[in-house]
Amino acid sequence: MSAVRTRQSGTVLEVTLDRPPANAIDLATSREMGRVFASFRDDPGLRVAVVRTAGDRFFSAGWDLKAAASGDAVDGDYGIGGFGGIQELPGLNKPVIAVVDGMAVGGGFELALSCDLIYAADTASFSLPEINAGTLADAATLRLPDRLPHHIAMDLLFTGRWMDAAEAHRWGMVNEVLPAATVAEHALGVAERLAEGPPLVYAAIKEVQRESRRLSFAEAMRRISTSEFPTVATLYASEDQAEGARAFAEKRSPVWKGR
Repeated sequence: MSAVRTRQSGTVLEVTLDRPPANAIDLATSREMGRVFASFRDDPGLRVAVVRTAGDRFFSAGWDLKAAASGDAVDGDYGIGGFGGIQELPGLNKPVIAVVDGMAVGGGFELALSCDLIYAADTASFSLPEINAGTLADAATLRLPDRLPHHIAMDLLFTGRWMDAAEAHRWGMVNEVLPAATVAEHALGVAERLAEGPPLVYAAIKEVQRESRRLSFAEAMRRISTSEFPTVATLYASEDQAEGARAFAEKRSPVWKGR
């Protein structure tokens, strides 16, 4: 039985990691997740993905230490998207939403951080215990200081302490905290609303945000205005761009075609 289940509803893809008891991710599971997310990326009929996990105790315990003890190398082949199939997937220009129910630990925390929006159950909690094993929480070290105030991020990285859902929301790391019984339904509702939006604009937002991190503001603006970002060039030459202007002038809702 596959550890990764998918369910499509219209243009929304729901991806569920189901690997009891803790939804830990070994190399084979990571590669499978990468294939799923690459397929999502490349399918024009899919617009938004929702990432969730089975059970309510663990969102994900991260790297599978039992698999590592049995021979999985920490520097092994994680697949096209890197660990968890998403954090290094090139060209992923569609919205991805995480539903965190339970403990997001180490690589599980990093999996959630790889998503664009995070909705957490009120029982969710987050931790980076790598410091206690004398190793680096690599993706979190890169991403967390962009999501939290510097000293809060460094506290989590240095101490490995737990952050509950309420604190995560207070610092803006998660979008909303909801009862565990309703968090997935709420996130799927958000996904459906996003799926009705302009996919070419989402793509441009994600590429510009991602690629501009290493640029000055002035250089990033220059590249946008000269359409040097491929997604921006596609957007500005698209039917959707013209449709948006027409719909605004005609005071009606636009019909987005993604082209």
